[in-house]
Amino acid sequence: MIRRALLATFFGIATIAVTAAPAQARPCFPDHYCVTTYYSDSAYTSVVGQKYEGCAGDAQSWGVRSIYPEFTEIPC
Repeated sequence: MIRRALLATFFGIATIAVTAAPAQARPCFPDHYCVTTYYSDSAYTSVVGQKYEGCAGDAQSWGVRSIYPEFTEIPC
């Protein structure tokens, strides 16, 4: 009985840990300018970080990644 309770608790914590991991935006296609904006909550109200990927393959980022990304891609 205790083993089942411990196993259920372990899987519950593991599920929370997996869902709380930062989201991965898809890669930027070659010859495209991409911006990934990360927000603090599901309402997308507060920006906590961004990643810029230029047409030449250069990349810059600031802030932190979160589980609420918004991805924009523009052809060069």
